[in-house]
Amino acid sequence: MSHAALPLYVQIAEQLKQNIQQQVYQVGDKLPSETELSLQFKVNRHTLRRAIELLKQEGLLRTDRGIGIFVAATPIRYPIGKRVRYNDALQAQGITGGYQTLQAIAISADSKVAPKLDLKPGEPVALIEMLDLADSQPIGVSSSYFPLHRFPDIVEQFQDTQSISKLVREVYDCDHIRLYTHISARLVKPQDARLLNLPVNQPILLIEAVNVDQHDKPIEYTVTRFRGDLMELVINNEL
Repeated sequence: MSHAALPLYVQIAEQLKQNIQQQVYQVGDKLPSETELSLQFKVNRHTLRRAIELLKQEGLLRTDRGIGIFVAATPIRYPIGKRVRYNDALQAQGITGGYQTLQAIAISADSKVAPKLDLKPGEPVALIEMLDLADSQPIGVSSSYFPLHRFPDIVEQFQDTQSISKLVREVYDCDHIRLYTHISARLVKPQDARLLNLPVNQPILLIEAVNVDQHDKPIEYTVTRFRGDLMELVINNEL
């Protein structure tokens, strides 16, 4: 079948795909409006929308309701297994991982955090919150809680290492094993939306996990909010 014989919306999708491949439009760029694209391709908006929908199904475009159409990034695959290897997972995909510390403080465990760590409400925990980065782009916000009786100076120690798994292993001689992971989807909260550069109507992946030491004692309860458009979670039982 010749290119000209293809349905018009497929031809438009192919042209837009070429523009993306040639970096006329780069990842994260906002496309011209539907009206502007309709005029550019000399078609009605119904035909243009079919072309856009085709590229959305292929994962090349995403729509932020009320804002516009954007070039989508290739999702980052994040394997979830027994070991926590965030940076290694990104590095294997040619991506540089990183963190920006939002806060590291001592607080009292509330009624949700306490049972995750086998504590009573009110017992002291360390809260370390970080902005997770991939090639300097925000992809997630994580809140991690540690029992202070087990890690009495973890807040101060973290300022020096900036790596939780390395800190737990090297300073406290503690293994860092995933006990369970709970994954759900929900709309992003306003504070996280600002940190992740997302509109408030965008979905995020909410990851709740408990990590234990070599004696099966809970040492970390963590809640991570990943950008749903950038992350792909892979359950790997061999890790």
